[in-house]
Amino acid sequence: MYLSPLQLSSNSQILMSGDVVVHEGAAIAPGAILQAEPGSRISIAAGACIGMGVILHAREGTLEIAAGVILGAGVLVVGAGTIGENACIGAATTLINPCIDKMQIMPAGSLMGDTSRQVAAEPTAAAPTAAPTSPEPPEATTPPVDQPIEPIEPPQPAPTPPQTAPETAPDPPESTAAEPPQPGETPTILYGQAHINRLLGTLFPHRQAFNRSEENGQTLSGGSG
Repeated sequence: MYLSPLQLSSNSQILMSGDVVVHEGAAIAPGAILQAEPGSRISIAAGACIGMGVILHAREGTLEIAAGVILGAGVLVVGAGTIGENACIGAATTLINPCIDKMQIMPAGSLMGDTSRQVAAEPTAAAPTAAPTSPEPPEATTPPVDQPIEPIEPPQPAPTPPQTAPETAPDPPESTAAEPPQPGETPTILYGQAHINRLLGTLFPHRQAFNRSEENGQTLSGGSG
């Protein structure tokens, strides 16, 4: 938005109409218009600075400008309300029924309090209504049957297996019979006296006759004596 520069003018061009109270410590630039309708009032406290071309129009109440307020050039304030202490309003700002907190800063070209520009809310599409359904008959329920409560037995300890002595490998049985000879080995033969006599009789067949003759000789000599 383009703002035309304001022209300087003398203090005699300041216009005050109606019930307007300005503290002697306030500063008002040339070209300001301060107008209060009947039954309304404008109050400007000490230290306030009203810029060039500012228009204050009080109606339906009191328009109060607190101490230390700065109104930039071309500010328009209409209605009744309060601009808090040390608030700063940027140039070309429009305030309708202001309610500005202290130390608040508004940028230049702002618009506040205009209720004629409210955006109508878009109507939302109505949700489709479901076709009424016939109520379902309640299901027949059988009363619960109380079941007997079984007593809870305490857990029994698990039986421990009996300890058994460690098994030992059985000793190999002693062999009573003589082990058969292994192939390639010469069997050991035990000879008795009878076996030796038979072997001698086989080898020396005349030995028996010799033994008999000796026995006969001994018998004869014994008989003669």
